[in-house]
Amino acid sequence: MLVLIDAFGGDNAPKAVLEGCILSKKENPGTDIALVGNIARIRICAEENSLDISGLELFDAGDEISMEDDPTSIMKEKKNSSMAEGLRLCAAGKGDAFVTAGNSGALITGATLLIKRIKGIKRPAFAPIMPTSKGPFMLIDGGANVEVRPEMLRQFGIMGSVYMENILGIENPRVALANVGTEDHKGGPLQHEAFALLRETDLNFIGNVEARDIPAGVADVIVADGFTGNIIAKMYEGAAKELFGKIKGVFYKNMKTKLAALILKKDLYQLKQYFDYNRYGGAVVLGVKKPVVKTHGSANAVAVAAAIRVAADFASAGAIEKIEKQIALIKE
Repeated sequence: MLVLIDAFGGDNAPKAVLEGCILSKKENPGTDIALVGNIARIRICAEENSLDISGLELFDAGDEISMEDDPTSIMKEKKNSSMAEGLRLCAAGKGDAFVTAGNSGALITGATLLIKRIKGIKRPAFAPIMPTSKGPFMLIDGGANVEVRPEMLRQFGIMGSVYMENILGIENPRVALANVGTEDHKGGPLQHEAFALLRETDLNFIGNVEARDIPAGVADVIVADGFTGNIIAKMYEGAAKELFGKIKGVFYKNMKTKLAALILKKDLYQLKQYFDYNRYGGAVVLGVKKPVVKTHGSANAVAVAAAIRVAADFASAGAIEKIEKQIALIKE
């Protein structure tokens, strides 16, 4: 199992990427890792930060894509970037999966045009795994497609269900449609038509779900257009960050609360870890022919290591082949 990783993707690259790869090798020694990027700069960074990268394979790429670059640049002026080269290597079978913390738009464009879509898939989607009080759920689409058609939402539901069953081991995953109410008639034309299509599938479709109920673990797969999904994801992360900031403020208020914090330190740490999005490795890209994982632009070493683990699990589960079979059964 070889996971390719974009050495220059993300705000903290390449240092955080190198640290994440080293951490991943310690946690999962059976997974081989290859860094893709300017080899000279990678080695300089490793030397300056006393990082041992001797156990990592290196593939050279002369350029890099910034967060500000146009998504189409990956096929044009940035075609020799670390992201583009990593995707090409993965497509050619020189790696089993690809990970980046880089430009989201460029990744979707590159994955679609270089790795290619699964036959029948209309649009690839970001599918982050997020926490609830009853366990993790998948949000699909998390931001790749702002405008979608009803049949795309049906495909999102199918892909999400296959992933959750085969990667996370959830039997007969509950699939729900993000909406402004739980009643069948809620939403606009997109939601009405998507609801009807999802209900016709063999999925365990439980109907509409409101955003306020998602943290309670009402479903295993939440289907949404990319605009709605991205808002849900960002609000989720922001609310968790603010909540723990306020909790910290309460416990550091005075000597009495500091003593209480000391007593509850282990429990508070476990609670914070439970809601830490860095542990979940970002978002898989569902709908393309190879496992691709997009971790957060601000990813630290923990997030990078988690993304590598997710990519390796994705590649070893055969989920893409199962998605292909399910999509082929759809009668348009």
